[in-house]
Amino acid sequence: MAELNPKMNYFLKNFLPDYPAGYTPSLEDIRSRARVSFGAAEHVHKVEDRTLQGPESQLPIRIYTPEGDGPFPLVVFFHGGGFVYGDLESHDALCRGIVNASQQIVVAIEYRLAPENPFPAAVHDCHAAAKWVYENADELNGDPSRLSVAGDSAGANLATVVSMLAKEKGGLSINKQVLIYPVTDSFNPEKYESYRENGRGYFLTLENIGLFSKLYVQNEEFALHPHAAPMNAEDLSGLPSALVITAEYDPLRDEGEAYAGRMREAGVPVTLRREEGQIHGFFNFFSLMDSKEDIQEIYDSIGSFLNG
Repeated sequence: MAELNPKMNYFLKNFLPDYPAGYTPSLEDIRSRARVSFGAAEHVHKVEDRTLQGPESQLPIRIYTPEGDGPFPLVVFFHGGGFVYGDLESHDALCRGIVNASQQIVVAIEYRLAPENPFPAAVHDCHAAAKWVYENADELNGDPSRLSVAGDSAGANLATVVSMLAKEKGGLSINKQVLIYPVTDSFNPEKYESYRENGRGYFLTLENIGLFSKLYVQNEEFALHPHAAPMNAEDLSGLPSALVITAEYDPLRDEGEAYAGRMREAGVPVTLRREEGQIHGFFNFFSLMDSKEDIQEIYDSIGSFLNG
């Protein structure tokens, strides 16, 4: 394995709470930890907050528009956070980075969170929001024929599930999917080597993943449902071309790469990038330390993929 990125090592030693030995953080601990400022806001030409009517509630969205005349290609972005935390603010820096790297409109979605709203609430919200963007592309100065989905971690799960639903239900055309360190399988720490290698000491722990899984999928009947765990889908053919980004020191690394392999086997064009020396969440953590330039090349690769 490559050496842990020095700035990620610094982050792990200086930015995480110093919990007592043997203490397992609660959901409130985790949500409190997430309420931090993620660095200086990178300039984007226009940023607008709006609210959509979702399937069962109002959904906050944030529309980032680059400079120019348009119509622009569109990216619907779903934030990470284990399905239990995160919002428009937590991933503002990441969305701005994608806008400036791609010169595409990014529409970020704040979906309902577990445990208050377990699976499939987030799936329903994200699918409805993507359909709204597709149907209202003209109003946004966007091109509905070039609509992509993107997300990180839990949001990457939701992005590929929305792609599945677009294929299954119709009424929504998705061009590409960007999956950043995605969670793709049900929680099974014995299944993947990366869980054993990276399940302690690299921010995202086995305990975290187990807790998130339990809070998100509360009905055992859904544990293996492909809309909760896309690895369990029988047929992945017909999904949009994918860019899958994994992190070497991430317990989710192997399931993300296994999912990329499953899509490839089904005939989906896939670009897989394993970022050596990085940990789960590194996009946000570089922004937190105002070090986005360290990963500008990765942002550029996302822009090139979206525009390819």
